[in-house]
Amino acid sequence: MSLLTFRRAAPAPAMPGGDFTARASIEVMPRTAAKVDSFRAILPQGTRVYIAHIDGTPIEEMVETAARIAAEGFAVMPHFPARSIESRAQLGDWIARYQGEAGVTEALVLAGGIAQPRGEFHSSMQLLETGAFDAAGFTRLHVAGHPEGNRDIDPDGGDVVVRDALRWKQDFANRSDARMALVTQFVFDAAPVIDWARTIRAAGIDLPVHVGLAGPAKLQTLIKYAMACGVGPSLKVLQKRAMDVSKLLVPYAPDDIAAALERARAAEPALGLEQAHLFPLGGIKASAEWLAARHPEQRAAAL
Repeated sequence: MSLLTFRRAAPAPAMPGGDFTARASIEVMPRTAAKVDSFRAILPQGTRVYIAHIDGTPIEEMVETAARIAAEGFAVMPHFPARSIESRAQLGDWIARYQGEAGVTEALVLAGGIAQPRGEFHSSMQLLETGAFDAAGFTRLHVAGHPEGNRDIDPDGGDVVVRDALRWKQDFANRSDARMALVTQFVFDAAPVIDWARTIRAAGIDLPVHVGLAGPAKLQTLIKYAMACGVGPSLKVLQKRAMDVSKLLVPYAPDDIAAALERARAAEPALGLEQAHLFPLGGIKASAEWLAARHPEQRAAAL
């Protein structure tokens, strides 16, 4: 595959404002954000920008990135990875710095990508249980959802522990002042997400779902990230695509899955499929251009 030449994909047709990708959020890292001269120039006003905290990234870089993007007028939601936070004191320091230097009032609270905790926290629930976010007046707290399972949590491939964690998060949402939502890892097939949403709704979990979509990228890049991040059954979509030579010639874009999720949302509003969350695996600008092509009215309003 490395010998193939990739051509730029044609822009997706403009979609109506009710499309699942309207008001999509996007994820950046300090090092990728540094390559963007102006977020205002590429993202619609009101876009929520998550800032991924890769273990080992200095908090100074995280806060500086948050402050810069917030100053451009965007809602900023930094990651708080439990296993990378050494103590309650450090958690309090991070919250204070984000608020004091960047005006942050939103957080994605998750376990984190490292196997061994650096301190007393190993799960998002422990971070939430401290009450530190509510005490600081955070208005939004998003947590992870796992439509394809998570072997870090359920090593046997089941969903018992994940399901118990969801019930705990639902209970926390019921007693927290913050608005909460579930954000999933990027997926390539709508069917597992839809089935999972039906299952958790039947179990009494009514948190809104923000579905992770991989932004436009070369197929090799997507497969690399999918394998590294433990993407489950929907990886078969990429494997099938890899066998179609004609599709190898153009980058992947998540038009098909976005359309399937929009159909499901329209047919079953109770599923709570609220919006898309983009992982810009092929670069922030590529994902922003894809969104702009689908929603030119949003870009026009931002300019």
